Amino acid sequence: MGFFADFKAKRAAKAATRAHNAALAIWREDFETLKKIITVFTAASNGQDSVPNTLMQKKGEHTLWSATGIFHETGRTPSQYVGGSSGVSIPVGAGIRFRVGAMRGQVIPGEELQVDKDQGVVMLTTDRLIFTGPNHTREWDFDKLLMLSTTDDESDYFISVSNRQKTSGVRFDVRTGREFNRFLGSATVVNEKGYDVLLTELKKLEKEALAREPGLQAIDLQNP
Repeated sequence: MGFFADFKAKRAAKAATRAHNAALAIWREDFETLKKIITVFTAASNGQDSVPNTLMQKKGEHTLWSATGIFHETGRTPSQYVGGSSGVSIPVGAGIRFRVGAMRGQVIPGEELQVDKDQGVVMLTTDRLIFTGPNHTREWDFDKLLMLSTTDDESDYFISVSNRQKTSGVRFDVRTGREFNRFLGSATVVNEKGYDVLLTELKKLEKEALAREPGLQAIDLQNP
């Protein structure tokens, strides 16, 4: 093998190794989350909480997951006064002039958007999502959900419920948000269909995930 062919082969091998390591890291993170979900929901199906708490829990309700997050709610930016001024300048002596006049214009209402309100603890149970912070507390019951969406990176969540007019939600760092998304989806399945349906599906996914663990493909050094 010539120098340049050898160089290309080594470069291809390094690139393949980097790609494999990146894929494997993502797979391991997702697989560990899956195993964690199976453990937590198995415990809940046996009547056990996975998060210590002081909640007044409903009958059959169990805690599943908790992390620090930001609570946000629909609000408006401050209103703005748009206009100008008119008037006259009156001399008052010693080169000093005093301006009198009036403002004319209009008040423009602030833009409606999601406004960060508080930082605190987000707790997920089999029945609801709860935020508790120094200044605000909120809960979103699954049986009152109208809409639930997230951003592309799964870090920010927007929730509409039938007993509240304003859309509100919670935001996490990306890694925490990804884990939350999977726990939240599992919790809503349990709320609608029960533990057996969820755990059967999760164990099936576990087997499929093991079969799809990324492997490092061999590089043909003769034909890189």
